[in-house]
Amino acid sequence: MDGFKKRLNESVQFKLSFSLSLAIFVIALVAGIFSFVSAFDEAHELQDDMLRQVAALFDRQHLPLAHLGDDGRAKDSDEESRVIVQYLSDGIKAAGKGDAGEPLPLPITLPDGLHTLDVSGEPFRVLVKTTSSGERIAVAQETGVRDEIARDSALRTLMPFLILVPILLLIVADLVRKMFRPIASLSAEIDQRAEQELHPVDESHLPAEVRPFVVAINRLLVRVDQSMETQRRLVADAAHELRSPLTALSLQAERLDQADMSDLARERLMTLRRGIERGRNLLDQLLTLAKAQAALDRPKSSVSVQHVYRRVLEDLMPLAEDKHIDIGVEGKQDAQLWGNELDVIAIVKNLVDNAIRYTPDGGKVDLSVTTEEGRAILRIQDSGPGIQVVERERVFDPFYRTLGSDHVGSGLGLSIVKAITDRIGAEIQLGFSDEINHSGLAVCVSMPITNIIQGSKF
Repeated sequence: MDGFKKRLNESVQFKLSFSLSLAIFVIALVAGIFSFVSAFDEAHELQDDMLRQVAALFDRQHLPLAHLGDDGRAKDSDEESRVIVQYLSDGIKAAGKGDAGEPLPLPITLPDGLHTLDVSGEPFRVLVKTTSSGERIAVAQETGVRDEIARDSALRTLMPFLILVPILLLIVADLVRKMFRPIASLSAEIDQRAEQELHPVDESHLPAEVRPFVVAINRLLVRVDQSMETQRRLVADAAHELRSPLTALSLQAERLDQADMSDLARERLMTLRRGIERGRNLLDQLLTLAKAQAALDRPKSSVSVQHVYRRVLEDLMPLAEDKHIDIGVEGKQDAQLWGNELDVIAIVKNLVDNAIRYTPDGGKVDLSVTTEEGRAILRIQDSGPGIQVVERERVFDPFYRTLGSDHVGSGLGLSIVKAITDRIGAEIQLGFSDEINHSGLAVCVSMPITNIIQGSKF
C-alpha cells in the first residue's frame, strides 16, 4: 500500500489515470444503481398495470370467473406466473381457487386498490376492484415471479455498463499514456545528447502545457552555452597571452646557454629550459582543448587514415627515436573517413604522443586500422603499463594523472581526444594490449567510413 501511495504521489500520469478511472467507476456505479432501481420500479409498475387491465377486462365484459377454469386460472399456464381472479365475498361466489382448490383467504374488508399481502406463507400482489355491477373481485399474483421478472429487466439495463465501463477504463489509460508520450520522447532526446549539444529543444510538437517548461529549458541551455563559451574563451585567451612571455623566456634561455658558466649553473639552466618547454606544451594543449570543445562548423571531406598516420609519425618520430621506441603502422588496409582532417589528426596525434611518453625506453607502439559494420576502427597500442579498469573513466578528466605515474605531463591529451570524439560522434574505448598480463594500453576509436582501400604497409 505504501508503494502504491508513493507511486501515486510521484507519477502525474499514474495519478491522472487513477483519478479518471476512479471517477468513471464511481459515476458508472451510481448510474448503474439508479438505472437498476428505475428499471425495477418500472417493471413492477407494468405488472401492476397488467393486474388493472385484467380487472378492467372482467368488469367490461362481465365475464364469469368460471370461464377461466375450475381453479381460476388459464389452462396449461405456468404455476408460478398464474394470475388468480376471484370474488372478494363470502359464500359460493368465492369462485376462482388457489392451489388447493380453494380461493385465496383474502380479507373481505380489503379496500379497493393494490395491496401486498402474505397469504398462506406466500407473498401476493393483490388488486381489489368493485365492478360496475357492484361485485368486488380480487386479481392476485405471487410476488416472487414478479420480482424475478423485474430483476431480469433491471439487469438487462446494467449490461451496457458492465461491458462498456471496463473498455472505457482501458481506453482512458491508453489515452493518458499516449498524451504523456511526447514528454517521454522529450526526456529521451535530452538524455541522449552529448555534452556539447546545447541547441534548443524543438517545442512545436509538444502540448501547450509543456511548452513553458521546454522554453525554460531552452533558455537554460542558452545560458549554459554562453557560460561554457566564456570559459573556453578565457582559457584560450589566457593560454594565448602566456605564450608570448614563455617564448621570450625560451629565447633568453637559449642566449644564456651560449654564455660561459659553471657546470652547476648550466645544469640549473637545463632544468629551467625543460620547465619552460613543459609550460609551452601545456599552453599548446590548453589551446587545442579549447578549440576541440568549441562547437564550430568545420569543413568536412574524405580523410585517409593512412595519410593521417604518416603525418603524425613524421611529427612524432624524433620523440620516439629519443626513447628507442619501435613505432609503425601494421597492416595494409586503409579507410576513408568523412570528417575534418584536423580533428582526425588531433585525435591520432594525442593518442600516439601519449603512447610514446608512457612507453618505457625500447618499447613498441603500433598503429592499425580495421573496418567493422560500416565503421573504421583506429587502434593505437603500446607496451607501456596500461590503464587499470578502475581509472578508465577518470583519465578523460582534464589534468588527471594515472596513479603511480612518474611521467611529467599535462594530463590533457586524453581530455582533448574525448572532447573531439564527443563532438564528431566517434566512440573511444580503452583496453589492454596484453589481456593476459593486464599490461599495455590499447585505444580503439570508432568512426564512420566512406570507403575501404587496400594499401601498402608504411
